[in-house]
Amino acid sequence: MSSGDKREEEDNDRFPDGALRLRNPHISEMEQDILYHLALGSGSHDLQEMFSDVRFVCMGGTPKRMEQFAYYIMDEIGYKLPAGTTLLDISFQSYRYSMYKVGPVLCFSHGMGIPSVGILLHEVIKLMYHAKCRDPIFFRLGTCGGIGIEGGNLVISESAVDGLLQPYLELPVLGQMQRRPAVLDRQLAHDLKNLRREDDPFTVTVGKTMCTYDFYEGQGRLDGAFCDYTEEDKLAFLRKIHAENVVNMEMESLCFAALCHHAGVRGAVVCVTLLNRLHGDQVSTPKEVLNKWQEYPQMLVARYIKKALGLPVAVPQRSHPQVVKCPRQAQMVRQQSASFE
Repeated sequence: MSSGDKREEEDNDRFPDGALRLRNPHISEMEQDILYHLALGSGSHDLQEMFSDVRFVCMGGTPKRMEQFAYYIMDEIGYKLPAGTTLLDISFQSYRYSMYKVGPVLCFSHGMGIPSVGILLHEVIKLMYHAKCRDPIFFRLGTCGGIGIEGGNLVISESAVDGLLQPYLELPVLGQMQRRPAVLDRQLAHDLKNLRREDDPFTVTVGKTMCTYDFYEGQGRLDGAFCDYTEEDKLAFLRKIHAENVVNMEMESLCFAALCHHAGVRGAVVCVTLLNRLHGDQVSTPKEVLNKWQEYPQMLVARYIKKALGLPVAVPQRSHPQVVKCPRQAQMVRQQSASFE
């Protein structure tokens, strides 16, 4: 595709003000568009009032991880909640995904695998459309298995492929197979990589990500309930795809890349490796270490958000809970208050 064709396609994905266009003519004809899995609707909620200021959408697997990220990014950008209020899971009534809003940052849990992240992306893209968000950027913050990369390091996906090394998402629609290119924004990946600091406890690698439909056989593991291949077969496959610049494996990037690209949304996938698959299959690292590693993608994405907002990248905007000037004295006051009836 030429640069002129690419610009024309991007223009068709957006209104002149940067708001997203939907590739679905039926939505505008509906009396109300119900975002069923988010417990929101275009008729029941003022989505523009609630979300029009969103510039960054960050998603990861589990509700707990994304709740932690919401509190983390709140301190990093110095966002202040009104006194007496707290963060709320906006989609708690759906019992499926979690959603937290921290100023211009929207945080979601997307569950596990392509079907789960695909459903969420459909509704989040529609949410951006109804809210008239301008030029939103999507991030997936996740975990993965490294291929030739030890645990505790970051991989930024330059593109995604499936288990057959095909660079597109295949989706049967009305009995016919649709292929959507799994394209990610390479400039965004480059910008993220450049935010690594010399004193960071992780390396950053940019490369292809293999996205599979399964955690066990689909990723060539030997420890599933079924296995009809040898360890030599597994290692030969991993070496083969590593020679094709595949540097990690996970289960969401193909769909994330394909749907973001199809919607005209800039997207990036930043994952921390939990192990080097050339050395084993099982994740045996202590939980406290894994929890620390899972903070690394958050750190890098937070730096990008702060830079985009014109904030200092090197230091958080708030190092203690908001409205508390002295944590030690605040703890003393709480203890004294609790001692009286």
